[in-house]
Amino acid sequence: MTHIWIRAEERPNEQRVGVTPGGVTALVQAGFQVTLEEDPSRAIALADYIGCSLAATGSWRTAPKDAIIFGLKELPEDDSPLVHRHIMFGHAYKGQPDGVRLLERFKRGGGRLYDLEYLTDDTGRRVAAFGYWAGYAGAAVALKCWTAARSRALCAPLQTFPSAGALQKYIAEDLSTDVRPKVIIIGALGRVGRGARDFCHAMGAEVTGWDIAETAQGGPFPEILTHDIFLNCILASASAPEFVPASAASALRNLRVIGDIACDPGSAFSPIKVYDRTTSWEHPALRVHDNPILDVTAIDNLPSLLPRESSEDFAAQLLPSLLGLHDMEQGVWSKAGAQFDHHLKTIA
Repeated sequence: MTHIWIRAEERPNEQRVGVTPGGVTALVQAGFQVTLEEDPSRAIALADYIGCSLAATGSWRTAPKDAIIFGLKELPEDDSPLVHRHIMFGHAYKGQPDGVRLLERFKRGGGRLYDLEYLTDDTGRRVAAFGYWAGYAGAAVALKCWTAARSRALCAPLQTFPSAGALQKYIAEDLSTDVRPKVIIIGALGRVGRGARDFCHAMGAEVTGWDIAETAQGGPFPEILTHDIFLNCILASASAPEFVPASAASALRNLRVIGDIACDPGSAFSPIKVYDRTTSWEHPALRVHDNPILDVTAIDNLPSLLPRESSEDFAAQLLPSLLGLHDMEQGVWSKAGAQFDHHLKTIA
């Protein structure tokens, strides 16, 4: 019997979960053994889950070796060997600073990583993504940063919201009744871009939407500097052009806030060169230039601002693939495993 162990998320400000109570029921009915770790901060109450075994937070470390450990965000950073098969967003394949360390842990323990970012169908499209809600929440944070920057302040700490409507109300309360920002979204046709666009439209912002056609010439892109806010919704890759060079910080510009929703500053492929580290819920904005102001917000778990809605959406997308875990040598799991094997070979 295939055993799925749903671990608690151990990083701060993370209330999401990748399997809903309905998903657990479907897995059990399909013949899976399901263990769920206790997590009092999870957006979906523990009492809503039935039919699965319960375990203490963090007990995946001593789970049976054949259990498949499923979570969303990264594991706590230590050097302990990883002996299990893990499903999560590993952030280990694009030259990220902690990626080598994670792969080394798998190599020492003999475990395997099935990275959720690399679960793709036959067209190369991800089968499940938080993209829409990342874009939606990322646009909200960027507008919050822009409002603060207009008075030369930095954005206040963030919090979770019970619904998209509550988030809209919160941001709208700070916006001037007669002034709305001009926003440019790059990657506007993708999941992330659609979420960003929907939030901006809900706030009455003026939106310019760019995608592949508008960026194919490879830059430079002076039009970005004519907008108040730039929202980057393009994942870092070798083919991505440079959208904001380091020189933009001191350039003549209207741009005051960059929302790097794709959020991969540690990658050599990052298209935004004016900053080099992520921001946090406690300090959402990084001021990279003071006169004129340029703030960057780059938070790597944006959908957690709306943990229930984003969890339910992602879990519904992922469930059909989880039901295929009986055979990890086929389909999306086989391809994700091949990615792991390829990158593990780069570890000495």
